[in-house]
Amino acid sequence: MDGSSKEEEEDSTFTNISLADDTDQSSRILYPRSQSLLSKMMNADMDAVDAENQVELEEKTRLINQVLELQHTLEDLSARVDAVKEENLKLKSENQVLGQYIENLMSASSVFQTTDTKSKRK
Repeated sequence: MDGSSKEEEEDSTFTNISLADDTDQSSRILYPRSQSLLSKMMNADMDAVDAENQVELEEKTRLINQVLELQHTLEDLSARVDAVKEENLKLKSENQVLGQYIENLMSASSVFQTTDTKSKRK
């Protein structure tokens, strides 16, 4: 029995080695599947991130364009305000000149001379 006992031990040792090899092979077989699945998941995640980044990039581009458009509008309005201010100052100056001219005409004309009613009554 000792001899068969040794044979069984040797058989079980060989069997264990064989199973260990099978386990290693099965994990090697599963590993590429896991790697493939992981790779697909990562690619899907990357695609989602890329799509999200693309949406964010488009939104940022749209906002930048809107800001630039608003800046140009502000510059145009500011230039218009400056032009209106200049026109206003010019018109004020012309009004002063015209006011002075009318005042001079009125003082030179006898029609617009003030009459002293008290002195004529006495």
